[in-house]
Amino acid sequence: MIRINLLPFRAARKKENIRRQISIFVLMLFLVAIILGYGYYLLNSRVKGLQKQVADTKIEVAKYKKITAEIEAIKKKLAILRQKRAVIEKLQTNRFEPVNLLDTMSLKIVEKRMWFTKFQAKGNNINIDGLAVDNTTIADFMVNLEGSGIFKQVKLKTIMSQGQKKGSGKSYKAFSLSCVKGTPPSTKKPKKATKK
Repeated sequence: MIRINLLPFRAARKKENIRRQISIFVLMLFLVAIILGYGYYLLNSRVKGLQKQVADTKIEVAKYKKITAEIEAIKKKLAILRQKRAVIEKLQTNRFEPVNLLDTMSLKIVEKRMWFTKFQAKGNNINIDGLAVDNTTIADFMVNLEGSGIFKQVKLKTIMSQGQKKGSGKSYKAFSLSCVKGTPPSTKKPKKATKK
């Protein structure tokens, strides 16, 4: 009878299985290392891209901050210019007002019987100081002011005897009065209704 020894074949097969398993393990380690390396490369490139994006955004923010600062400076200059323009327009509209007040007042004065010594206007309040020949002249002047339509609430503050002026031989009354500036009356005449 023939005997076949199968032990060396089994040992060779075992060695082959062990070699195959080791090579599969090494191949798996190699594949895992490649996958990890590729993942690291992708993440690293994404991080670099995000860092570049952050740097670009910071540059843009700095640029926009500069532009915003310039816009704010321009807005401040515009506000100052608007204020100056408003002041100029107000001065333009009010520049003839003192002249008109003095003109109206000089028209209401009692000629050769009184003189102004001081005229002061603060807002709508007006103070007038002057000299008059007598009390009646002062009263007539106050009535004239009330009747002008420009001056309201004319009040006599003080009246005193001033004594004689040199060379004239006359005594004068020093007066001080206050009034409030109102709106001038309309100069337009009302239209008459036509009869049919």
